[in-house]
Amino acid sequence: MPGFSKGIRKVEVALKWDPSPAGQPPTDLDIVAATFVSADPYGSPAYLVHFDSRSPDGTIFLDRDSTDGRGFGWDEVMQLELDRLDDRYARVVVGVVIQQRAGERTFDGVLNPAMRIREGYTVLAEDEFGSVGGATAATIGEFARDESGGWAFRPGVHGFDEDPAGFARVMGRAH
Repeated sequence: MPGFSKGIRKVEVALKWDPSPAGQPPTDLDIVAATFVSADPYGSPAYLVHFDSRSPDGTIFLDRDSTDGRGFGWDEVMQLELDRLDDRYARVVVGVVIQQRAGERTFDGVLNPAMRIREGYTVLAEDEFGSVGGATAATIGEFARDESGGWAFRPGVHGFDEDPAGFARVMGRAH
């Protein structure tokens, strides 16, 4: 059957950065996923998944969390099982936010930040946040249901000047 596709099914979002220099406060980046219902795909998120939460149905969860970038390889990893996500959800927006506990820090002040989004071994997106250096948070991609009900990926890194709470409120807005 040509053109038949179930869309994107299971995705891994990975984030890494180098630790702060000795004597400096630790740098803490967090992956955040926001789900949006079909009735309001650009409104308030139905729920958020981040370092101390998971989706109510277990379809989106953080595998690995770092508060200082001292991991080996990818410091934070989030899994999104889109094929199991209830039909009422139309969009999932994924972002990265820098914790601001030790004063304002932007991506320019983070040592070697990088992200990767992949399905299986297929890399959907990679970025080093160079285009949003002055931002304190960024969306890094979104997944949206297509006409057949399958999931499609929309790449794009968009910067925000928000703290974690403010970013959660605005990350799903249209660009």
